[in-house]
Amino acid sequence: MGHIFMVPKTIISGTNVITELGQHIEGKGTKALIVTDQAMVTFGNAAKVEDALKKAGIPYVIYDGSNTEPTDKIVDAGLKMYKEEKCDFIIALGGGSPMDTAKAIAFLSVGGGKLRDYMHKSIDFPVPYLVAIPTTAGTGSEVTKNTIIADTETNVKMLLGGPSIIPSLAVVDPSFTMTAPPKVTAATGIDALTHAIEAYTSRKAQPLTDIFALSAIKKIHKNLPVCYKDGKNEETRLEMSLAALEAGIAFTNASVTIVHGMSRPIGALFHIAHGASNAMLLPACLRFAIKENTARFAEIGRIMGVADANTPDAEAAAAMAAEVDRFCKEVGIQTIEEAGVKRDDWYASLSKMADDALESGSPQNTMRIPTKEQIIDIYKELYK
Repeated sequence: MGHIFMVPKTIISGTNVITELGQHIEGKGTKALIVTDQAMVTFGNAAKVEDALKKAGIPYVIYDGSNTEPTDKIVDAGLKMYKEEKCDFIIALGGGSPMDTAKAIAFLSVGGGKLRDYMHKSIDFPVPYLVAIPTTAGTGSEVTKNTIIADTETNVKMLLGGPSIIPSLAVVDPSFTMTAPPKVTAATGIDALTHAIEAYTSRKAQPLTDIFALSAIKKIHKNLPVCYKDGKNEETRLEMSLAALEAGIAFTNASVTIVHGMSRPIGALFHIAHGASNAMLLPACLRFAIKENTARFAEIGRIMGVADANTPDAEAAAAMAAEVDRFCKEVGIQTIEEAGVKRDDWYASLSKMADDALESGSPQNTMRIPTKEQIIDIYKELYK
């Protein structure tokens, strides 16, 4: 069986390429909905997009309501504005939350119904032209076919997606990431690392995704600590932006595995940012997954420089897991307890979180497929 490999139709990258936006969206629509959050307006990032649209003579309206992990209510409010303002294409500006919100607005504007209607379905019908401009180097949402939206009635983070919601245009401009504070830089950077590691070790990995995944891992391992300590370092910000892009391309084609499956319930129940919850889980999940995929994890260890060609796979894989643990600590990743979650609340939620993780389908992409009991054991590791 052959492999399918999908990427956006157009990707532009480089410092200040936002000034070239107009020439790439000419004729794509008559009025844009800019989906973003209030911080992007405050930091002046939205103004950069507005300037580009004004120069191109393209009308627009701003929806800045995507200030938290996106919910169905946030999407509905954005969709209402899209329709009332008679917009016909969408520009997402921000981290994963505005991008996920924009993707959901795009397909709901055509398909109708409720978001939960699209669970376990492939979104493959035409949607409005979608532009994605990341302001963090992490989610890779600018190149992916997925969106994660919380259902406020069921308290479940829904993984929705299909080829139609891969953005038509990705604008990767590291100047937008300069405003990200160290904590956000770290969480989103580890999110990108998670994407790359999971893509490389997924059951659905393929030769093309391997190339992007390993390149992303190498870039992140080298550059994230520098970005974390010096957010104004333009060279490393560019490298991290490209790494997040590569990791996004890798996982949208190879899928994620156990970490993302277990991360979504944490975000839904305890409102911890997606990148942060991935980072909290990553070392423990790697220790679990290594057992039946040792050679691949060993190769990651060699890419990270903690093993070489002469190191036996088992030792190289173990060194990789230890290095990821150390790396997360170096960039200030918190524990579940440090994030403010109470122990009793955590343990009372274990069964639901495990069920929701398995329901997402992501853990089943792991070479060592976990049982519910094993997932609960990993959750317990995070809060002993």
